[in-house]
Amino acid sequence: MAAFSARDLRDLAPDEQPRKPDGPQLTLQRAQEGARRAALAEALAGQTPRKAYSPIVLSGVVRIVDFLLLTLSGFLVFHLYIRQPMGVEYVVAVFGVVALAMFAFQALDINRVGVFRDPLYQGFRIVGGWSLVFLLALGAVFFLKLDGAYSRVWLLAWWATGLALLIAERLVLSVIVRALTASGRLDRRTVVVGGGPAGEQLLRDLAAQKHSDIRICGVFDDRTDERAPDVIAGFPKLGTVEDLVEFARHTRIDLVIFALPITAEQRLLHMLRKLWVLPIDIRLAAHTNKLRFRPRSYSWIGNVPVLDVFDKPIADWDVVLKTAFDKIVGAVALLLLSPIMMAVALAIKLDSPGPVLFRQKRYGFNNELIEVFKFRSMYVDKLDNTASKLVTRDDPRVTRVGRIIRKTSLDELPQLFNVVFKGNLSLVGPRPHAVHARAADHLYDEVVDGYFARHRVRPGLTGWAQIHGWRGETDTEEKIQRRVEHDLFYIENWSLMLDVYILAMTPVALLKAENAY
Repeated sequence: MAAFSARDLRDLAPDEQPRKPDGPQLTLQRAQEGARRAALAEALAGQTPRKAYSPIVLSGVVRIVDFLLLTLSGFLVFHLYIRQPMGVEYVVAVFGVVALAMFAFQALDINRVGVFRDPLYQGFRIVGGWSLVFLLALGAVFFLKLDGAYSRVWLLAWWATGLALLIAERLVLSVIVRALTASGRLDRRTVVVGGGPAGEQLLRDLAAQKHSDIRICGVFDDRTDERAPDVIAGFPKLGTVEDLVEFARHTRIDLVIFALPITAEQRLLHMLRKLWVLPIDIRLAAHTNKLRFRPRSYSWIGNVPVLDVFDKPIADWDVVLKTAFDKIVGAVALLLLSPIMMAVALAIKLDSPGPVLFRQKRYGFNNELIEVFKFRSMYVDKLDNTASKLVTRDDPRVTRVGRIIRKTSLDELPQLFNVVFKGNLSLVGPRPHAVHARAADHLYDEVVDGYFARHRVRPGLTGWAQIHGWRGETDTEEKIQRRVEHDLFYIENWSLMLDVYILAMTPVALLKAENAY
């Protein structure tokens, strides 16, 4: 189902605010309005929007394609027309002209997703930009007296071929981007927090923007009086900030914008304390604030200035880089470790009856429930699929082979299948905890404030906490607290080199393991 548009939301929301009656009728009407908001929120949350594509990555890919098309066309025309080894001067000319064209296209603002949808707009600018680059190149040839160094036919043929390829590419691109937009894959699904005058002005400004990737899902506000009506600028109020956290667990939300004055510091901090555990971008609208900062202090959503509060960790090109790293290194590891995995499987089969593998429900990205594969380390009739009881030293549920593979973490190796084939685990990240895992008879989220913030990235086979010795049994609250602290450090300081370091240190950490049973 496609995401709701502003028109859909207006159709579902009441058109006007009726006069509030007194007494029991007021209570009944409030209950009905609450039920209506809940139904709308459930309708929105019940949607399953497709995975979004990053506009930044898409723009980068288009730049790469532009560069390749222009470079290859320059070489191709040379070899078709001149038919002799290419001199250094031609190589320099090709890369120099293409580099200048990349700067020109960026200056002409044709590398935005909004522009990709309009082939006529970008077509005129491509013709102008590419032609201007060649005029500059011809001027350089003339003034530097290089007339005899370059073939004029080659230059003219390259200009025409490159232009034709660019126009064809952008026509295809416009079709693709329109299809992606229609399916919601390029939308930034957005909610606004704050239903007062500032929120209303923000909603109107966002809705008025053309070629915008912002798709407003609704408004959330902790206030329940007339300062936060049920419909603001045609968009429904879907609940409180507490409701927003649950809402974001059921449907994709990419951006939260606070429409609150900076002076509402305590209210803002109270709300941020609830929302920072979500894997989303959080911004503070600054268009109505009287306090002005330097222009570089702002980022912009169209023509709306905002202050960056939280960024989604590991986003855009970082996601591409980490995913490629996981798939490539994970596949190589799976291949190299396959003899060990077959030996473990055989040992399990010979040691006790039952399947070699078992699946366990665990928390994944954004609190989603995922199934992870493990080698079976317990007797079949004593398996604990929800980890409701911690494994302790000399636990009678664990088999003889199970004690060895748990101590050495060989039981985790099948999770490489999750990394390479299912994609719901990374090689490195916070370890996925079982649904009912406990520390000192308390659920983890009851022990650690902000526990779910560790789910802002995909979980991993190993992590920063594991190489520092925080793995295995969590029989005290301190153990899970320290583990979460290390997980949050990893999330805030992620880099590809940090992943490489953690993978390199994992075998060393396993040799020092003392509390894994």
